[in-house]
Amino acid sequence: MSGAPMVPPMPTSPLEKLRWTLADGWTLVRREFWHMKSEPIQIVLPLIFSGALVLLFGYVFGSAISVPEGGNYREYLMPGLFAMASGTPAMINAVAIAREKSKGVVDRFRSMPMSRVAMPFGKTGSDIGIGIIALAMTATVGLLVGWRAHEGLGRTVAGFAILLFFRYAMSWAGVFLGLATKSETLDNLGPLFFPFIMISNAFVPTGNMPTWLRTIADWNPVSAVTQSARVLFGNPGADATHSAWPLEHPIIATLGWSVLLIVVFGSLAVHRYVTAED
Repeated sequence: MSGAPMVPPMPTSPLEKLRWTLADGWTLVRREFWHMKSEPIQIVLPLIFSGALVLLFGYVFGSAISVPEGGNYREYLMPGLFAMASGTPAMINAVAIAREKSKGVVDRFRSMPMSRVAMPFGKTGSDIGIGIIALAMTATVGLLVGWRAHEGLGRTVAGFAILLFFRYAMSWAGVFLGLATKSETLDNLGPLFFPFIMISNAFVPTGNMPTWLRTIADWNPVSAVTQSARVLFGNPGADATHSAWPLEHPIIATLGWSVLLIVVFGSLAVHRYVTAED
């Protein structure tokens, strides 16, 4: 015997392939959480960032912003911050994967006897757990400054569930960007993420925007997610009159946007990972 390590046989049946993919994907999920455990700054920074945004918008700018129905601005603001926390995986995952790709980690995964789709599924799967932590931190900050959910436990859980679903969809967009783009390019594209969040109803009502800008903001997926959270949490702005279909039916729009993002970017990410050689 040569002493070489035994390579397990490749699964052949669809059920075996599914089990193989889930097992390898779970291994990579645990890898992501191990990195977080060894770098606790990844947990601390979102809490600091959320607190800074609440102070900046809630107390510095809030007094100058008119809230629909005359509600409390910080209660109006928190669903927007939840939506922002749910959109961040797009750039975070993109940068992380691009850097791992430049270090040869992604090529190493491709060369190992593991499922060909385990890496993208593991990356997006781990982001669900990270998203729960991020939303819990943001909600804690909101409770401290007076935010409350007023629609009961069931609708509150549904609100956070739809935020997590959108986050999962955005994480697929980030995986594809990371696999398809160089790290240096993403560093330059990063600032473009903030206009994507800001041109929405996350921080201010869209009614006073110019018509062309309001149209963009009303059809921004972030606006639908924010409005869904306001409706399910019973926060100010939930009953405002809107002309755009996504804000008239925010929950349906959010689910639709999320499914579309998963189908499009999930297919592109898996194809890119399986076929790319760089």
